[in-house]
Amino acid sequence: MNFEPVNAYLQWYALHARSRHENVVFDQLRKKSIEAFLPKIQVMSRRKDRRKRILVPLLPGYVFVHTDLNPHHYWDIIRTYGVVRMIGVKGKPVPVKEEEITSLQVLDGTDRTVRNQAYMKSGDRIMIMEGPLKGLSGFYLRHKGKSDKVVVSVELLQRSLAVEIENWGVEKIT
Repeated sequence: MNFEPVNAYLQWYALHARSRHENVVFDQLRKKSIEAFLPKIQVMSRRKDRRKRILVPLLPGYVFVHTDLNPHHYWDIIRTYGVVRMIGVKGKPVPVKEEEITSLQVLDGTDRTVRNQAYMKSGDRIMIMEGPLKGLSGFYLRHKGKSDKVVVSVELLQRSLAVEIENWGVEKIT
C-alpha cells in the first residue's frame, strides 16, 4: 500500500475493533506505547446474585489512537490484534475532530444517563458551561415533555450519543 502521512503532527484516529475486543485492542496499543483512548460509561450489570456497576465502551466497536500516522506507526497500529481497520474515506485514514474527542473525554467514566442516538446533522451547537459535564460540546435537543439533552456526535463514525442535562448553564456556539 502506498501510504503517505496525513499530517506531521499528532491527531486522533478511530479504529474499528472486532466485536467485544475494544479492551484487548486498547491494552495491546498501550503495550506498544501508542497513546490510545477507549471512552467508557458506568452501567448497572445484573449478575446472578447481585447488581454491580461496571464500565462498558461508550462507542462499542471503536478505539481511538493519537498518532502522527507515519507508515511505521500506521502498520504497527493496523497489525494490533483485534483491529479490523482504521476509519477513513476511500481507504485513506481521516482524523477525528479534536472537539469531538474532548467531548468524549468529558463523558469518559461518567454514570450520567447516556444512550446511543441516531446520527444527527442539524440543531443548535452548544457547550455546557457549568456542572459536571462542563466543556462538553454538542447539539441541543429537547423532547416535548421530556428532559433536555445534549447530543454529542462523532461525524467520522456517523454516531451520536444523547446525554441528559439538568439545569446546567448551556451556551450556544455560533
